[in-house]
Amino acid sequence: MTATAPVLTHRRKMVIYVPVLVGMFMASLDMQIVATALPTIAADLGKLELFGWVGAAYLLATAAVTPFYGKLGDLFGRKKVFMVAIGLFVIGSLACGFARSMESLIAARSCRGWAAAG
Repeated sequence: MTATAPVLTHRRKMVIYVPVLVGMFMASLDMQIVATALPTIAADLGKLELFGWVGAAYLLATAAVTPFYGKLGDLFGRKKVFMVAIGLFVIGSLACGFARSMESLIAARSCRGWAAAG
């Protein structure tokens, strides 16, 4: 017995592609905004020696957590995991907005990186 691949309609393909593209857009927009605004943010918060850690914390967290999201997607379903990741990304964005020091900004960016991995 051979199994045939399910045929996807155009509408079903769009239902799959659009959320993935929105997630990718959010992640790339995040990096572009931070790269542009970070010098001003770091000057306002002080401790310019920690400037590099803002981006590094995000990238390290994303790289470390991505495999776990893959396993969670297998266990609980990719749609649920993706929705939770988007929610965590929004919460991380709020935490970044409310950061009052470079250390808290680095921690918030790390949390945001955990979410962006999904």
